[in-house]
Amino acid sequence: MTADDLPARSRIRKTVGRPRDGGIDTAVIGAVRALLVEAGYAGVTVAWVAQRAGTTKTAIYRRWESKPHLIHDATFGRFTTLVPQTGPLAADLAQMVDEVCEVFGSPVTRAALPGLIADMAADPVVHQRVLDGFANVFGGVAQRLEAARTRGEIRDGVDPAILIEMLGGAAILHTLTYGRLDDGWGARILALLEAAVVGDVRRA
Repeated sequence: MTADDLPARSRIRKTVGRPRDGGIDTAVIGAVRALLVEAGYAGVTVAWVAQRAGTTKTAIYRRWESKPHLIHDATFGRFTTLVPQTGPLAADLAQMVDEVCEVFGSPVTRAALPGLIADMAADPVVHQRVLDGFANVFGGVAQRLEAARTRGEIRDGVDPAILIEMLGGAAILHTLTYGRLDDGWGARILALLEAAVVGDVRRA
């Protein structure tokens, strides 16, 4: 058994010591993204990432608990917070759709997604880590919907969790089914979301 095969519960724990070297983090994330495109999810190993990044497996395991955690951060790390609010809810929805299209349109995401989903299904620790990574997004969407409700921009009964599932779930399913998001996908999804969330308010 190699270090890559170890379950998350066998991971090396983070320790208190010298300040973390951000240069290593950047190099590792860059190496993972490049290797995903070159070799696919199954072809990425921590040893190979360490060699490409000019560091050691020990240094990587001090920062990331397992290979799936590392690949999750390399794939979705920039999508764990919302971009600054634009104002009206309709503009925010458009911005969210643009962000999702950018993330799921990336060859890195397309390479990582099938393996990451399989690891989430097999390991509850990985599953929870992914959910925790998006906690700020879920909370941010809920806050924006509540503000839009106060401004009278949103239909009654709109659930932020369902809104996220509609957007993220559609992107995941389309990517897994067709391998990529086609050029018109974002516009179609945005039209559906606007009709579901703000449609009757606009007509009022």
